[in-house]
Amino acid sequence: MQTISINFIVPQGWHELSDKQLRYVYQLLAQNFTSDEVKTLCLLHWTGTKVIGKQNTDGYLLRKGKILFEVTPLTLAELLPNLDWLGTLPTSPIRPVKLKHRPGIAADFDEVPFEQYIIVDNLYQGYLQTQDDTLLDEIASVVYPGIKTPLAPDERIAIFYWVASLKSSLASRYSDFFSGNPETDDGNLLANSQSPISRSRIEDAVNAQIRALTKGDVTKEAEVLALDTHRALTELNAQAREYKQLNSQLNKK
Repeated sequence: MQTISINFIVPQGWHELSDKQLRYVYQLLAQNFTSDEVKTLCLLHWTGTKVIGKQNTDGYLLRKGKILFEVTPLTLAELLPNLDWLGTLPTSPIRPVKLKHRPGIAADFDEVPFEQYIIVDNLYQGYLQTQDDTLLDEIASVVYPGIKTPLAPDERIAIFYWVASLKSSLASRYSDFFSGNPETDDGNLLANSQSPISRSRIEDAVNAQIRALTKGDVTKEAEVLALDTHRALTELNAQAREYKQLNSQLNKK
């Protein structure tokens, strides 16, 4: 009997996925496969391995290139932990380069006007509250300018994962502003809450951010909305840090 060694080389995280691989994941998720099924299908697909048939021994006959070999379900199961990251949301912004042939804006919202970020955040919070898929279509219209809607299920999943990963990244980068501190709650509502929030509270949160940046000068609102998203969040983060430091000093007295 001959022993052969088969190497399965797979991505180690969302950040290593090619555009084609990313789309494949979203297509599987749209078909409601279980987590283990998604991992198994990705393992086989990404390594160029095909299932030829089922063996009488409860094993499977696979083909990788010109090599035929048999594996047991247990052997496949032992490989799945290498793809456990597929069961979590990306921590860095990730998205298909194009949807319906329309290019997307910068994945991390670099050089994207703050107004666009606010619109996307509003729609995303609305989706979390209502699970209304048309809101994901509206987000797509902002982040993929000129795209035709409605979107397909896998395209909506792509939009959700993009915004969720963007928010996770921003929460890490601007931790003072997105810390969830009740005392600065208005500034954080659009960033880290996964529970339903009323429309009035969302509007209050948006207004609070704009007021903080304009220092109450309404004539500067247009200028603020045109700011680069990261420039605006940098300022909000600095203000949140200063507020916390001041509040901490007052509590010590």
